[in-house]
Amino acid sequence: MRDTHPFLVLSPRNFNDKTSLVIGLPMTTADYNASNPFAVAVGQVKSKEGKTSYVLCHQPKSFDWRARYAKPHALKKCRNDHFTRICECLNQIIELK
Repeated sequence: MRDTHPFLVLSPRNFNDKTSLVIGLPMTTADYNASNPFAVAVGQVKSKEGKTSYVLCHQPKSFDWRARYAKPHALKKCRNDHFTRICECLNQIIELK
């Protein structure tokens, strides 16, 4: 993925602060994800009319948020129903439960 993308952080803040790492899932508005069973649609993007935002559950990643100058997204938090669907999808891949 090129450029800057939103990222759904799954790791707890205490871990993130102590290690400078975040673990989570990238997000994108690429239309081809509409048919991807491991991409969870989480709503329309206000700044991109007609675009849907997807969380890519099949691409877990970690990175040093300090080195990349990462900052919190303006929305701050994912809706609970979306988060539940994302965790269910991720669990199909890595079986956390």
